[in-house]
Amino acid sequence: MKRILIFSLTYHPFIGGAEVAIKEITDRCSRAEYQFEMITLRFDSDLPRVEKLGNVTVHRIGWSVAGAKVSDRALPWQCKVAKVLFPFSAFFKALWLHHEHRFDMTWAMMANQAGFAALFFKWMYPRVGYFLELQDGRPFAQMRMRRPVVNLFWPLYRAIYLKSDKIKCISYFIAEQVRLIGYAGPVEVIPNGVDVARFSAAVPDAKLASLERRFNKREGDVFLFTASRLVLSRGVEDVIEALVHLPANVKFLIAGSGEDREKLEHIARGLGVHGRVTFAGHVSHDELPAYFHISDIFVRPSLIEGMGNAFIEAFAAGIPIIGTPVGGIPDFLTDGVTGLFCELRDPRSIARAVKRYIDDPVLAARIVQTAKKLAADKYDWDLIAHEMRERIFNAI
Repeated sequence: MKRILIFSLTYHPFIGGAEVAIKEITDRCSRAEYQFEMITLRFDSDLPRVEKLGNVTVHRIGWSVAGAKVSDRALPWQCKVAKVLFPFSAFFKALWLHHEHRFDMTWAMMANQAGFAALFFKWMYPRVGYFLELQDGRPFAQMRMRRPVVNLFWPLYRAIYLKSDKIKCISYFIAEQVRLIGYAGPVEVIPNGVDVARFSAAVPDAKLASLERRFNKREGDVFLFTASRLVLSRGVEDVIEALVHLPANVKFLIAGSGEDREKLEHIARGLGVHGRVTFAGHVSHDELPAYFHISDIFVRPSLIEGMGNAFIEAFAAGIPIIGTPVGGIPDFLTDGVTGLFCELRDPRSIARAVKRYIDDPVLAARIVQTAKKLAADKYDWDLIAHEMRERIFNAI
């Protein structure tokens, strides 16, 4: 049995693409062959300190506050301190767990505080394999410019990469960034995936009708949809502005929470389209398929994107997508084949792409068919988990 220790700042119930990836991959690994332990932050004191979630035993550490949410605009100070201290608290927790489990390898999810903890563990136990997974689509030059702490500790931060035995990236764009930092070791590009069967399965008519009533979708309405954290780097404000250039029956449904929600609501009111924009708030990953199925076009004009799980979920759900040619998006979006590109920071370009789908249903149907096949052939989680076992877990 291979024993693997995962370092991750967040985990269920606080989920994004990285957390979904960990769960989907580990759930598809045989318990007879792999044992997964995870160290993560607790944040919410109502959560248990130790819990078995699927195939992972989760150890939550650090100061926490009842009801705290990672996406809160003002994270409680106790949680902020816990994040700062995580490299050290997670390292000492790992030492204690290693005495019990004798890990064969560590898995750091992202080059953040979790990466520092894995680096410290690697220095202590150099013979234990260490692989780093990267999902952040920010270029290193931009990261150094916007995060002074990275510059301050640059040699130490760079060591997170250089000391890893293997780096796994979810897109070729991120892999290029890894080489720019000077890493000369093996790099594997393995994308995130989607549960194709779940997202492509029919949703009960009653559930769809209930959602349509809830969001006031009427006959003839065209719903644009996005599912993301509400931060300005996802271009949600550009979609809101694009409504100004689209017919009144085109509306925008937004699933997600984040620190910029108030700014986005203010933008919608200022443009006079607030009646056509619906903020659905946080939507659990289990509920997302129904939201895709009541929508007509998925739009995410990101400024930064490591990959974008939601795009592939839209593929599987059978709705056409609009995205920007940034980060890892060009790995799967070919303009006019699996989706349509829009220009960066260009609401009129978004509007043109929306109109193109509306005016050419044959094009939309062809794109949906091609994209759905791509999701099944390349991005199903069963395939991704197999790649992880063969190219990462069994190779280090």
